Amino acid sequence: MSKKFFGTDGVRGTVGSDPMTADFAMRLASAAAQVLVPAGGTVVIGKDTRLSGYLFESALEAGFVAAGADVLLIGPLPTPGIARLTQELDADLGVVISASHNPYVDNGIKFFDRSGSKLTDEVERKIEEHLKKPAITLESQSLGKAKRIDTARSRYQEFCIASVPDGLSLAGLKVVFDGANGAGYKVGPRTLASLDAEVIPIGCSPNGKNINDGCGTTAPELLQLTVPAVRADVGVALDGDGDRFIMVDENGELIDGDQLLYILATDRHRQGRLKGPVVGTVMSNLGLENALKAEDIEFMRANVGDRHVLEALKKTGGVIGGETSGHMIVLDKTTTGDGLICALQVLVVMKETGKPLSELAAGMPKYPQTMVNVRTENPFDPDSSSEIQAAIAAAEAELADSGRVVLRASGTEPVIRVMVEGEDHDQVVSIANRLATIVAESAA
Repeated sequence: MSKKFFGTDGVRGTVGSDPMTADFAMRLASAAAQVLVPAGGTVVIGKDTRLSGYLFESALEAGFVAAGADVLLIGPLPTPGIARLTQELDADLGVVISASHNPYVDNGIKFFDRSGSKLTDEVERKIEEHLKKPAITLESQSLGKAKRIDTARSRYQEFCIASVPDGLSLAGLKVVFDGANGAGYKVGPRTLASLDAEVIPIGCSPNGKNINDGCGTTAPELLQLTVPAVRADVGVALDGDGDRFIMVDENGELIDGDQLLYILATDRHRQGRLKGPVVGTVMSNLGLENALKAEDIEFMRANVGDRHVLEALKKTGGVIGGETSGHMIVLDKTTTGDGLICALQVLVVMKETGKPLSELAAGMPKYPQTMVNVRTENPFDPDSSSEIQAAIAAAEAELADSGRVVLRASGTEPVIRVMVEGEDHDQVVSIANRLATIVAESAA
């Protein structure tokens, strides 16, 4: 059975339009409580810095309390911080109000189970079944209660610091930190400063509307300009909810998730600490696969989405996986994708090896890769079009064994993503544009 509301990462949409309304949020809380929270159980609710976070925080609180759950309100904190606190506070459910890298006019709601892991498709389907019924309100003696937790940020900060080897200091590293005006705007700079790094913050002045606006992982240009301008050693950028990151080397060059995955995997491999295969996705650069193969490191691809990467890691016993976008999971440090903790692991490699980020990333040559997003008005499955499949087959024959073609529907936006990579940049761009045109015509 397909899901109506849950996408790749929770429920998401434009605020004020279905499903991102106060009424839906309250009903969603009621449904989730009935599936996942026992009588008298506890729910942790955190959010990013969007103006609409206040609205959905109140609506969710009402829905959970009415269903008999106690609510702990965390306030702005990175998504992985909520996953961690769900475990630490022995809660039955963690809830994050965020639309991640989307603009402030959007928002979303995603859940973690009591182990700090994202929900399975099966559990999400059960919640959707309960959404068909009205929200419940118990009798007064059975209602839950709510309170704010003032120590949440410091708890998560201590957890991040503990991911660094005992006694290791980041003294001597000058770091420009871009918080995307989002959930990590306070905890990021404070964690780095606590580890003795010299920190220059940008994108750390949220006003409710400027999240991801010209800053963060989706707009790293300011970070790329700032790092060499202030002669910093490295730049770190989070996205709006802090579960993904990218870095910038000392020359202002962008280092993406594939390169960062290569750095962490090869460092652990050389130290004999790498377990299982490294897991990427169907969108991971072919250069990553080939570079890891040259180091005798097993690599496998999962479907797009950090939840699929996590599932593959758990099945294979792996500990490191991630996406080109900067979603990365290091299971020997945390249970879910965590931009700040993963960035710290890269900084540790820099500190322990004494090598600049540019040198660490140089071992992974990137194949030219082009992504074209084709916007669609209605749901559309490119696999159902014989014309599109014939065009893909022709493109793959043209690339031979030196490239790849991937078409997929986005789980968070009404677009079909057309990705082509290969050894020749001009050929890759030409094929991607040709396929995008065919997809647009077929979807019209």
